[in-house]
Amino acid sequence: MVFFLHWTVAEKRILRLTVLLFANYFFLARFGLWYLLVIPVAGTLDFGAGLALERLKAPLPRRLILGCSIALNLGIMLAVRYAEGSQFIFTLGLSFYAFQALTYTIDVYRREIKATSSYLEHLTAVSLFPTPLAGPITRVSDLQAQFVRKPALSNEQAGRALFLICLGLVKKLLIADYLANNLVNRVFDLPDLYSGFEVLAGVYGYAFQLYYDFSGYTDIAIGAALLVGLNLPANFDRPYSSLSIPEFWRRWHISFSQWLRDYLYFSLPGLRSKRKVFTYANLVITMLLGGLWHGVTWNFAIWGLLHGSGLAGTRWWQTWRGRRAPSGSRWVKLACGLLTFHFVCLTWVFFRAPDLKAALAVLGRVGSFTVSVENLTAGILLMMTLAVAGHFLPNRWFSGSIDLFGRAPFYAQAAAMLAVLIALQYLAGTGGAPFVYSRF
Repeated sequence: MVFFLHWTVAEKRILRLTVLLFANYFFLARFGLWYLLVIPVAGTLDFGAGLALERLKAPLPRRLILGCSIALNLGIMLAVRYAEGSQFIFTLGLSFYAFQALTYTIDVYRREIKATSSYLEHLTAVSLFPTPLAGPITRVSDLQAQFVRKPALSNEQAGRALFLICLGLVKKLLIADYLANNLVNRVFDLPDLYSGFEVLAGVYGYAFQLYYDFSGYTDIAIGAALLVGLNLPANFDRPYSSLSIPEFWRRWHISFSQWLRDYLYFSLPGLRSKRKVFTYANLVITMLLGGLWHGVTWNFAIWGLLHGSGLAGTRWWQTWRGRRAPSGSRWVKLACGLLTFHFVCLTWVFFRAPDLKAALAVLGRVGSFTVSVENLTAGILLMMTLAVAGHFLPNRWFSGSIDLFGRAPFYAQAAAMLAVLIALQYLAGTGGAPFVYSRF
């Protein structure tokens, strides 16, 4: 319905934005009517803050207004997540809304963009319906720039959008949920019932479950936005093929990594100091806060500290060696890739386990070096093989597949989509689990 209404009134900017805003609020209302109060009020206050930041010259009032915007958005995010009983009122975390909204007021404060004078445009951009659930975090100014232009949707773009939506459903319902239900949840819930080798397989399984769950949602969000003529930023780029921790964070949850860099890391004191210790310390602080955003627990703190230490250590090594990328033979690069992947898998244990005791139990079981494969069924091995192969598929193959689908006649596209839906119906089981990042 949104698709047809949008393109019916696409020539009229105000009507087009009204349709999108209606879609935004309808989407949020499905998670709870409280969102129809919280989001418009927060958006209105940020719109006013942007106008004030644009007009004021004195530093102190501008800092106070920015501080109020930050407090407002972070306060909403924390209140929704941690207020007693809020899980019965707010079933959707508002972290991605808060981060997206803050890009606007911070950019206006830094005078990197001009404040918008369109109230409708601002409300539509901060709550764009594909992004509040799990991103990708999109700069409000980028969306506003797209609103100004007349939207267009070619047959190839429509084909690309449908391809991404179908791909996201396959990633989520076929791969991620299968690995979660048949391997990962069982291993992390009762690690003592499995051999060390099987628990290790469960850790690997979680790495790919999380990737396919999160990147699957991203594909759906990008595809849905593309259907209404909007481009969202990429969020994943084969992260497990990284050769270092910094490269991993340039490939994993890209929009969040860039948000942390642009709005947190560069705002910390000491970066302009001649003492390099601030550069390394701020990396650790940034990732620690990024970990605690996921939850104020020891597990997430350890996860953030490990990644922060990994980033700082790698940066120090690269500075000392005088180069950023690993050099040498294929074997050296293979070793760097395997080391990076296993470091990331180690940190995922703390990310996935419900508490520190459970995380240590999983690691202890892996360290037992016991070997048994009786719980690794043919289905699990097949799905793991599919997951690994799909992740490491060359980008040119992926791009070629999208282009081929986009150029195919409509009846061929329809037949392919129908085949995907039938396959999901028979292979994915009944009922899909919520997206992992929707709770954040």
